[in-house]
Amino acid sequence: MSLLSVLLVIIIVGVLLWAVNNYIPMDHKIKNILNIVVVIVVIVWLLKTFGLFDYLMNIHV
Repeated sequence: MSLLSVLLVIIIVGVLLWAVNNYIPMDHKIKNILNIVVVIVVIVWLLKTFGLFDYLMNIHV
């Protein structure tokens, strides 16, 4: 996946999250949970995209 595609996905996810936060009425706690879940999913997706997720899972202390 090219860097431009990754950047485009991050921008789209950010705009969708912004739209949900601004235009869908919901409790502040639920918005915080939604934001945290979306950020964690995007971080895991980025780690998998760049091949770092498998590397981090194979680290043994």
